[in-house]
Amino acid sequence: MMNFQEYRTVFNTILTAEKPEPPYDNADYLQYTKMNWSRMNRWLKQQPVLEKTKELMASISNKQQWIVITEPWCGDAAHIVPILYLMSTLNSRIDFKLQLRDTGSEIARYLTNGTRSIPILIVRDETGQDLFHWGPRPAAAKEVYESLKERKAGFEEMKIALQQVYNNDKSIGIQEEVSALLARHR
Repeated sequence: MMNFQEYRTVFNTILTAEKPEPPYDNADYLQYTKMNWSRMNRWLKQQPVLEKTKELMASISNKQQWIVITEPWCGDAAHIVPILYLMSTLNSRIDFKLQLRDTGSEIARYLTNGTRSIPILIVRDETGQDLFHWGPRPAAAKEVYESLKERKAGFEEMKIALQQVYNNDKSIGIQEEVSALLARHR
């Protein structure tokens, strides 16, 4: 596991490597990762956390560990991980960590319809017991994804449509869905 700064270092190492390791030695993966770096940094700069999210985060009185299973090449993660990180910084009782899905993560315990879809947020109490998990994407993005998958849309069309969902939603879906689960487990 790593903290957010270590994750950013891993991300940056991929982008600056003379000969990137697989899968980043594939030009498409490297390009996705470059776009994801920009998207992640845009969210971090904008800091679009809602007032009601800030209030809920401040009300968490017990220690929690948030673990996000992700990968730098994941388009959904570029929009979700920075929002979860920003939310976690609002309460010192939250320990935010990340696991890379493809290197010894717990993903096998958190499959989505039998797949290793990411990102996945796991929220645990201070004894290490799971309170809940969420992911791999908010309802609006899931709906678009399922619709496009059903009609066998190409990867490019899917990528563009999901990007539009995240841009139009402005992280509200992520915050509302995670906040609703948190409200049950303060």
